[in-house]
Amino acid sequence: MAELDDRAAWLLKLLIERYIRDGHPVASRQLSREVGNSLSPATIRNVMADLDEMGFVCSPHTSAGRIPTQQGYRLFVDQLLEPEHMPARVQRRLMQEILGSRAAGSDEMLQATSHVLSSLSTMAGVVTVPRRNRAVLRRIEFLPLSGQRVLAILVVNQHEVQNRVLQTERTYAAEELERFANAINTHFAGRDLLALREALRQDLGETKQSVDAQLQSALELLESAAPEKRDDGDMVVAGGANLFAFEELAQIDRLRDLFDALDRKRDLLAVFDQCLEAQGVQLFIGDESGYRVLDDCSVVTAPYSLDGRVAGIIGVIGPTRMAYGRIIPLVRDTARILSEGLKAS
Repeated sequence: MAELDDRAAWLLKLLIERYIRDGHPVASRQLSREVGNSLSPATIRNVMADLDEMGFVCSPHTSAGRIPTQQGYRLFVDQLLEPEHMPARVQRRLMQEILGSRAAGSDEMLQATSHVLSSLSTMAGVVTVPRRNRAVLRRIEFLPLSGQRVLAILVVNQHEVQNRVLQTERTYAAEELERFANAINTHFAGRDLLALREALRQDLGETKQSVDAQLQSALELLESAAPEKRDDGDMVVAGGANLFAFEELAQIDRLRDLFDALDRKRDLLAVFDQCLEAQGVQLFIGDESGYRVLDDCSVVTAPYSLDGRVAGIIGVIGPTRMAYGRIIPLVRDTARILSEGLKAS
């Protein structure tokens, strides 16, 4: 990304803030009035031409002013943005609506979160539902059954118990299975089961050469007992109709595709899943999401936690012309409050 001097960065920041506020291309003369006598009109025109050449702004029509490009928004967010402090009244509303729904259960809290996000952002609010087989192994036990079968008892997350009947290649004694379980609990307690299964499938051949025979057999049983895949997941979406209010998204074909994506959810889940391993707020501007229907949108996300670990993602979907300084802290604080509510529920 090209380096900007302080003057160019200042003018780019002013242009983006005005465009976000008004939604109209910004002419050099408008910036000239805003900066007063600090810079001459000729200097502003020259800087605007330089920003255009560097790809940070563009003119939608020949005689129009300029609007930010995706590259311009990215520089603005990464280097020039000054996030706003969350007003106390907004904090109170988040806590009232999210924590106030706690008594009705976690599903109702997720619904309330998507609705309050939509209402406060005036865009689409999204919350992904925790995936039930995203399970952290706490303990495993093996019990012999008749024939060449073994019952695997898995304690996952905090107190959830899952049972698996495994068909084995030979008969195992109870004492042998107890040793296997002890070895697994010593080495692998606290690990994500699905990630562990995938790692075992990829690395078991190499692992067998570096561990003793007892742990080899234990690993083979654990690989059989772990879930094969995550569930398809789901998400709660509220406020899709808010997107009608933004002129840049108001083309019929574009809205139809976007509403279809919000309804179908599968592809949006893939976008949100990218954030499960990330820390803090994540922001996709335009085609950074890798999903064509979001090319004219921005997506702001943050993870929320359940039982001390990341369980899902909340986010806001809106036009690239969104008030990032307000939306980023809104998403961040909403995720924090939802995590607190789920912890206490």
